[in-house]
Amino acid sequence: MPNPLPSHASVVVIGGGIMGCSTLYHLAKMGVGDAILLERNKLTSGTTWHSAAQVRALRHSQNLTRMIQYSVDLYSQLEQETGQNVGWIQKGSLSIATTPDRLMHVKRQEALAHAWGIDARSVSAAEAKERWPLMNAEDVLGAAWSPDDGRVSPSDVCAALVKGAKSLGARIFENTGVTGILTERGKIVGVETTQGTVMCDAIALCAGLWSREIAEMADSEAPVQPCEHFYLLTKPIDGITGNMPTLSDHDNHLYIRDDSGGLLVGCFEPMGKAIPPGILDENFEFGLLAEDWDHFEPMMMNALHRLPALETAEVKMLLNGPESFTPDGTFMLGEAAETKGLFYGCGMNSVGIASGGGAGMNLAHCIVHGHTAYDLGETDAKRFAPVFNRVEHLMARAPEILGTHYEIAYPGRQLRTARDLKRLPLDAEYRAADAFMGQTFGWERPLYFGKTADTTMTFGKPAWFDNVRREVMAAHEAAAIFDASPFGKIEVTGPDAEAFLQKTCAGNMAKAPGSVVYTAVLNERGTYESDITGQRISQDHYRLFVGTNAIKRDLAWFRRHSEGFDVTLSDSTQDYAVLGLMGPEAARIATETGAPELNDIGYFKVGTAHIAGHHVRAMRMSYVGEASWEITCKSENVRSIYAALVAAGATPAGLYAQSAMRIEKGFCAMGHELDGDATPVEAGMAALTSMKKDFIGRDALRERMKKGPRARLVTLILEDENAVPLGHEPIYLEGKAIGHTTSAAFGYRIGKPVALGYVHLPDPTQNPDGMQVELDIARTMFKGKLQVGPAFDASGARMRVKRD
Repeated sequence: MPNPLPSHASVVVIGGGIMGCSTLYHLAKMGVGDAILLERNKLTSGTTWHSAAQVRALRHSQNLTRMIQYSVDLYSQLEQETGQNVGWIQKGSLSIATTPDRLMHVKRQEALAHAWGIDARSVSAAEAKERWPLMNAEDVLGAAWSPDDGRVSPSDVCAALVKGAKSLGARIFENTGVTGILTERGKIVGVETTQGTVMCDAIALCAGLWSREIAEMADSEAPVQPCEHFYLLTKPIDGITGNMPTLSDHDNHLYIRDDSGGLLVGCFEPMGKAIPPGILDENFEFGLLAEDWDHFEPMMMNALHRLPALETAEVKMLLNGPESFTPDGTFMLGEAAETKGLFYGCGMNSVGIASGGGAGMNLAHCIVHGHTAYDLGETDAKRFAPVFNRVEHLMARAPEILGTHYEIAYPGRQLRTARDLKRLPLDAEYRAADAFMGQTFGWERPLYFGKTADTTMTFGKPAWFDNVRREVMAAHEAAAIFDASPFGKIEVTGPDAEAFLQKTCAGNMAKAPGSVVYTAVLNERGTYESDITGQRISQDHYRLFVGTNAIKRDLAWFRRHSEGFDVTLSDSTQDYAVLGLMGPEAARIATETGAPELNDIGYFKVGTAHIAGHHVRAMRMSYVGEASWEITCKSENVRSIYAALVAAGATPAGLYAQSAMRIEKGFCAMGHELDGDATPVEAGMAALTSMKKDFIGRDALRERMKKGPRARLVTLILEDENAVPLGHEPIYLEGKAIGHTTSAAFGYRIGKPVALGYVHLPDPTQNPDGMQVELDIARTMFKGKLQVGPAFDASGARMRVKRD
């Protein structure tokens, strides 16, 4: 008798690859014993079965590294738990550098490893050659050795996870394709399959290559695009004895390991090949794509250079298997914005096996507890602009993303494909002023203005350094215009607008019309969901300003907490343009352009005026530490208003100048200082919360206030003007890592490099103000001083460092 589908399951996992099997296992571990997994064909038959299955722990963020460390621990103990061999081979990994910048990149990673307790260290070219004797090391400058890394057998890992899940009551249904998803009022209620219908409370969408089309069944967006991925397999060759470390030659786009006495040589070529819709249909089971030797030839030449033994090796095959990629190269994990109860675990970008253990645990945690086990904001399923879900943009972007897999992570690196998707109302004016544009949430935004003699990417002083200096000094000494039009804007209207925002925001939103409130938006744990600025326009109308890439996430969050309130929420982002007029000349310019009444607006107040004959609404506040207004107008009127401001002497400035000034002023940003692990207590902003009212997260925040901060947010000013901190550098006190930077830039107004960061002091009651520390930038230590408060304040009261 065939195994019939249940009529109901708490959670339905769609997809039987590593993410689906891991998620099911962890759901069962967390007590969801009636969870089921649906697989259209057989387990692992999509991408997982042909994975090279490398598990390398070190990533660019601490929590992503923590997640893969969980995978390592899980895979190493699964056999003992389940009796199923997973093929865990822990022979380490060796990453070589053949250019100075790659060596710098490797050393930056090594610095993080030391701070995070990971065994990774630099080795010489000679030692690298000893560890991989078949390697041609003539051009190798150095390498990083990580002895705890390893690899697994992907199908065996999935078998072990499934065995563990079944032992706890979970069930697997192979040859069961999903044909539809049932929703009611925007919430998941069931799944239609080829074997019948299952009602459910939640879906974990782990369908890999097919995730986008299944998400569409629920009227949701999962911008995932398959690309071809190649690796070469040879027959046994002399010199391969037993298992060896994985060799990464990222400068040549290669990864290399032993395989059954021969070699496996894979690549992430600079520009991959997207797979058009319709190729990977429902019959694509344990399938491969055609060999493409012409496409692989440049990578083969690189491999022959690195491994001379390949010249005489007998080739088994050139494997071409599909992998799925997202528009930014990071997987999607968490609840969809459009449909409640639909959770994504897909778009793994060729790190499915390495990430799968920890990502599956976090996805299960998100389904069961409403949040991941720790902040994974960079994987948030709601981070992509809707425009990126269009096939033509995915087809253009995904091949480049594949190629960036091994690129050096230079600061300021910009992608080249799928650009100009969303242009600002002043796009033509900015390009005429020689703006260098960057992309955020699909928007093209000026990063800086003016030509640069050298556009080479670097870890050192950037070519645009003086361009940004001019923009900062314009804002400091005269007046600059910062375009904040892409910031998300949410209109909150209705008789319960005040009560709704009092509940969902930590700050006091009950202030009179004409007021501006900067407030935290917290979850039940008292940590940050967002930080926003709200204008109270009238008794029943607020306008909320959120981060550019946060509009989809924040609007979904507010809507899901609006039940029981008589309010309407709408996205007005594209209806309004916002210009920040900032600097000591701003008052004169406001008067000369016909808006002298702006000078009567108090701080954290909003008022109306006319500039160039057009109605504007201006709030008195600053994100850069200079006297200023943020001026909102209808998008169709902004060109005239901008022309009037420029004619009166204002200078356009870009995002790099704004960021540098923000960091000097000590202002926090979501995704940097603020995230799902930080509370206002750690961020030093508990005083901005209104503890007398009842808001989401109040009880947890009150408890954190009693216990004290888990870490302290500080400013770090470096002594060496030539130091180039970028963020994510370890901070050391007397030889011990005590924290890390979260944002960094050159402080043009103080003449020193400056960073924000969190520190964990040995004595929590100790005041870090004035503490002498060191910052590890690529294993070079730079002396600096901690400061509680900003490095720069326009009033001069908090100025600690003078310009030379």
